[in-house]
Amino acid sequence: MSRPSSFSLRGRKALVAIKDERDATIVRRQFERLGIEGVAWTPGELVDVASDLSLIDDEFLPLLQPEQRAFVARSPVIALLGTETPSRLKLVLELDPASFLVKPLRSAGIYAALVMAFERSERTRELRQQVLKLEQRLRSRRVVLAAVLQVMHSHALAEPAAFALIRRTAMEQRKTIEELSAEITARGMLPRATG
Repeated sequence: MSRPSSFSLRGRKALVAIKDERDATIVRRQFERLGIEGVAWTPGELVDVASDLSLIDDEFLPLLQPEQRAFVARSPVIALLGTETPSRLKLVLELDPASFLVKPLRSAGIYAALVMAFERSERTRELRQQVLKLEQRLRSRRVVLAAVLQVMHSHALAEPAAFALIRRTAMEQRKTIEELSAEITARGMLPRATG
């Protein structure tokens, strides 16, 4: 299954929290051109919208209620920066923005910020999946080590040979080394080849 292109924005939905009407008008106009549905939002209001993106004006920060932060964290965030003071930047960074725009807004740069936000969000999601997979493999290292030790003792093999035997058996049985190692530690011996 292929993921939607970060460059194709038509049909997406954005939650928009902008204080200045001039900036809000520029965003609405650009969204119309790009085929994005913008939903106006004032932090503090309950909104029952599944958005693909949030644009948040730094004047609405900090988001004090945990529900607000959780709601915004569901999708990529584009922060609108009015001032570059360290305290304001710290508040913006708490949102973990995928991109940003500098106020006063212009129509130039909005598309680039949107594409960057969607692309960064997708890459972050992929990296999180890789980290979870690696953490799972790291946890299974103990099981693999225990299986190697059992095979070493039961077959009087050195560690490299025991691991090679487990690897070869796993390939023959079309299992991962981790799956086979779990079977070895549960049974106390190498399972017999089937078929």
